Amino acid sequence: MSDTNPIELQKALKGAHYPASKDDLVSCAEGNHADSGMRDKISGIPSKSYENPAEVEKAVFKNR
Repeated sequence: MSDTNPIELQKALKGAHYPASKDDLVSCAEGNHADSGMRDKISGIPSKSYENPAEVEKAVFKNR
């Protein structure tokens, strides 16, 4: 598994349209061929609407 960092998160979510649900973000990561570790991180965020990439990043990395 590659190191999970904000740059990898940005690559995984390239092209995401906001606001986005968690499911939208997971689908986007799958479409961008993100590795399973990154997909798992995105899958683990709370189910809500995210207004922008910064909100997603905060949710993904809150437990670092």
